[in-house]
Amino acid sequence: MKKNGVDQQLIRDLATILDETKLSEIEVEDGGMRIRVARQTTIVQAAAPATPSAPVAAQPAGSAPAKEEKVSQGTDISKNAVPSPMVGTAYRSPAPGSPPFVEVGQSVEKGQTLLIIEAMKTMNQIPSPRAGVVKAILFEDGQPVEYGEPLVVVE
Repeated sequence: MKKNGVDQQLIRDLATILDETKLSEIEVEDGGMRIRVARQTTIVQAAAPATPSAPVAAQPAGSAPAKEEKVSQGTDISKNAVPSPMVGTAYRSPAPGSPPFVEVGQSVEKGQTLLIIEAMKTMNQIPSPRAGVVKAILFEDGQPVEYGEPLVVVE
């Protein structure tokens, strides 16, 4: 059904994809028409780091061995890992200098934000799929991540 030259069913389909994939926005272009469907988020895009290299340099070097140690002590990564739902740059906090969303050993509730992934200049909150305890954080702040890559272990 088209209204004013806009395919209403396409917009409904895109909104359904947003809900199913937990993305915050999606944009398609067909011919000369571009359609963007977005949901409101609480992350302020202006607070995003200008370059991903700055947060990487600010990450303490001593945190990586603690992560590996936690993972090696009986944690089942394949079963309890929260995978990346998209390709982008992962950040532990909402803005440079802000405290991280979660730390190893912290209890989290289902739906609580674990991290954000910047994809196409949009900050996407990644929620915890279950209540539990953060056993490991498997990425460095500002690190590029791939679809399906394990990011956080929540048991």
